[in-house]
Amino acid sequence: MENYSNQPLLELKEKLKVIRTLIPENSIVHYLEYPVYENIGDLLIMKGTEQFFIDNNIKIRSRYSFWNCPSELELKKNDVIVFQGGGNFGDIYKEPQALRENIIKKYNKNRIIILPQTIYFQNKDEEKKTFKILSNHPDLYLFVRDLNSFNIAKKYIDNVFLSPDMAHQLWPIHTINKPTKKCLYHLRTDGEINKNINIVIKDNEDVIDWPQLLSNYEKLLIKCFIKAHKFTLKIDNYKLVQKLWYKYTDYLVKKAIKLYSNYNIIITSRLHGHILSCLLNKENIIIDNSYGKNSSYYKLWTYKFSGAKLQEETWEKIQCQR
Repeated sequence: MENYSNQPLLELKEKLKVIRTLIPENSIVHYLEYPVYENIGDLLIMKGTEQFFIDNNIKIRSRYSFWNCPSELELKKNDVIVFQGGGNFGDIYKEPQALRENIIKKYNKNRIIILPQTIYFQNKDEEKKTFKILSNHPDLYLFVRDLNSFNIAKKYIDNVFLSPDMAHQLWPIHTINKPTKKCLYHLRTDGEINKNINIVIKDNEDVIDWPQLLSNYEKLLIKCFIKAHKFTLKIDNYKLVQKLWYKYTDYLVKKAIKLYSNYNIIITSRLHGHILSCLLNKENIIIDNSYGKNSSYYKLWTYKFSGAKLQEETWEKIQCQR
């Protein structure tokens, strides 16, 4: 495996320090929307966020997922509300967006930070409604991962900042074993699939998406964790469930790292397939999703990593050369 310069990845990790200007050392935060589902990419964001808190001596008073976020948060005057970053800001993922907006409306006396997001609205009226809510909060700061998101948000609010994805705080990640296979196609199968790309893959080539990485038993455990998180709304032991889930996510993330370690090249339409490949110093080709999230991210942040390439031509030109 070729060793690529790690300097661009170190620079991306350093760029996350801009967040410290708004969440300084010794701040008390409430971390909301940590992921409890089978998307490993969002788990990488969570792990990076937690590492950022540790590295910058930021103290966490409470953690809540979408499933168990209470209607009343126990906040003190200087506590900061921090929302998980990712790609669910908009009207594709309506329920998380509604939770976010309700909390922003309710807690206008505490600072609110939305960690690096990609913004996408199909309905412009929904976009205007959302940013009206954000603009009414006197101490809210939105970090975004790409220029298109920045330009959308800047039309409505001033406190918008460009930042890489929180997963970059995990740099460097070391491979678990030496590669024994040539190429892995990691292609998304959900609502963000790029239908303009005609994908033809040979029978002997390995293809996977995040859900296919997990066994039926592992998926069942995730469903059990979702139910357990919902149940904690009725009782007062949510921290135990959260700790057990975090332990389980360590295993899930390690499984993804082990999978990637087996291959020389990763071809992916998953943004965090691309980011994980970069963090592993692994050659990768990134293909766009349905609304330009991947290409926008690459052109702004990861283009300097010489092991990565953005594929913008026809699928037939995407081939493993080794």
